[in-house]
Amino acid sequence: MSAFSSAAPAIAMIAAFLLLIGAARLIRQRQSRSRGVLMLVAAFVIVMNVMIWTV
Repeated sequence: MSAFSSAAPAIAMIAAFLLLIGAARLIRQRQSRSRGVLMLVAAFVIVMNVMIWTV
């Protein structure tokens, strides 16, 4: 495995975690609820991609 292929899942999981935090903050605000939901969907897609890469 190359260095990139080892680091990519870790970077993706960090990005998914940050998306979850950002989504929680946006969902608490009434005006940005749809953006928060989209961020949740993006985090879910990233986590599913990492699961596919590691299996």
